[in-house]
Formats: sequence, structure tokens, C-alpha cells
Amino acid sequence: MSAPSFDSLPVELKSVQTRPLFVMRLDVKGPVIIGGTPASFRRVGIVPSGTFAGERLSGTVLDGASDWQTVRSDGSATLDVRLVLKTDDDVLIGMSYKGVRSGPPGVLDQINRGIVVDPGSYYFRINPIFEVASPKYDWLNNVLAIGVGHRLSDGPVYSVFEVL
Repeated sequence: MSAPSFDSLPVELKSVQTRPLFVMRLDVKGPVIIGGTPASFRRVGIVPSGTFAGERLSGTVLDGASDWQTVRSDGSATLDVRLVLKTDDDVLIGMSYKGVRSGPPGVLDQINRGIVVDPGSYYFRINPIFEVASPKYDWLNNVLAIGVGHRLSDGPVYSVFEVL
């Protein structure tokens, strides 16, 4: 069996199509520094609030979310976030995502000091999944999303897209 090439694949497997889902803005306190553990350097961002808005759903982010970050030796960070969205029509949606924020050391240092930098100067991506009990938003249970982030002084803003 030989390895397939992109040229030999059906058109559906040659690219990824997306549809805008929402833009989300999070307020983040911290970070709370746990420090250098045997596994990594750990810090936690506390998320007391936020908002999201899109064509199919909009609302607020409830207090109680957190962003457990692993800081790598090169200064990049992996994110592990869990939060609860509350839609404008009072439906609760669990949202979790992993992510990566990386870039040149000087840019990452500025971000860590709360300085807003050009979003094109670093890489910041997430992969949200959702859990919801409401029939109205049941479609979200079968969505894998991707997001592009930008770190502002008091938290990130994300453009989130449904992967079709």
C-alpha cells in the first residue's frame, strides 16, 4: 500500500471549508502562577466574564471559567479552557478548547506584559467543541470549530469558525 498524495484525493479531502460561528471576547484576570512543576511551568487565567456574537448565536460568558496554560521552554503557551456560554435566549452551552500561542520571544514577552502587539506577528489558534442540552442548539453538539485569537491587554478576542 502506497501513501496517498493530495493530487489523488477527492476534492472534499483537499481543503477545509469553514463558516463563521461567532466572535468572542473574554475578560481575563491573572494569571495565577502555579510555577515550575515536574511537568511544566503552569499558570492559570481566571475568566470572570465575556461576550460572544454571531449570526446563529450570541450572549455572555458566565463567571467561573479558567484557562490552564502550560508555558513551554521557548515561551509559547498551550491553553486548556473550559467555560459556559449563556445565549441571549437563556440557553447554557459548555465550551472547551485547547489552543496554542507562539511567536518570536520578544513578541511573547510583550504579550505577557499586557502589551498589545500586531496579531500578524504571532500564532494564536484554538479548537473549540461544545455541549448543549437544548434542542434549538443541538447542532452545536456535532460541531468542531477552529478559532483565530488575538491577545488584548485584558483578555483575548477570538474569531470562531465552524468546520464544515
